[in-house]
Amino acid sequence: MPAAVDELRVAALSPEIVIGDVDANLERIREAIIAAGRRDARLIVLPELATSGYVFEDRAEAEKTALTADDARWDAVREVIPADAVVVVGYAEAAGSQLFNTAAVLTRDARLADYRKSHLWGAEKLVFDVGAEAGLVVDTSFGRLGVAICYDNEFPEVPRRLALAGADVLALPVNWPLVPRPEGEHAPELIQAMASARSSRLPVVVADRWGSERGVDWTDGTAIIDEQGWIVSFRAVMGATAVLSLAAVREKSLPPHNHLFDDRRGDLY
Repeated sequence: MPAAVDELRVAALSPEIVIGDVDANLERIREAIIAAGRRDARLIVLPELATSGYVFEDRAEAEKTALTADDARWDAVREVIPADAVVVVGYAEAAGSQLFNTAAVLTRDARLADYRKSHLWGAEKLVFDVGAEAGLVVDTSFGRLGVAICYDNEFPEVPRRLALAGADVLALPVNWPLVPRPEGEHAPELIQAMASARSSRLPVVVADRWGSERGVDWTDGTAIIDEQGWIVSFRAVMGATAVLSLAAVREKSLPPHNHLFDDRRGDLY
């Protein structure tokens, strides 16, 4: 494994996703990865269920859009990934009789992991089986990558767990339904992601949806949040891109007297 890097250029992408149109969605995912590669991104994140769409009528419809982890169509996605890059993309995963809301972690040469969402939102409970892990940490060429999906991140234990496990950055594919909020405020899910980033110095790369699907309007919350909890790139037309300091991420001290992790009082909670 190459030495971890101190800086990382990341991209959060939101190509058009059409429910049920798997082959066309895969082609648009390929095009988005190619575009991000031209901007030298080494971590590229796409939305939750990007290959299939999200608002299924029932489990049977979702099963028709599902891919297995070894589906031959993944080869066409992997072949356009830049040589030194990692891609995280959401898909409906068929695994025998089970069906998961999954994020694939891919490089050009390997499939590093598949994370199955463990916190299911709303009607997802009627469609998908529950994953067995609360987020995942994967060793990559640039360092340790945390992976969670959408509603996972609304449980503070999940990003904290990944940070304590050594994650340098969190890839967060999401489908955030638009909810009412006071004028001028960010979406609540984005605020939660900012807070978790600041709490652990764990930057978050959020790839969200835009537009609407079967009457559900999306938040269009695609964003890159740095280790201090600030949004450094947001809703860019061609995808949000930014350079993150992983050296800053790995330094958890708060001079002169404090430390983000060492000050935790695990004996009290």
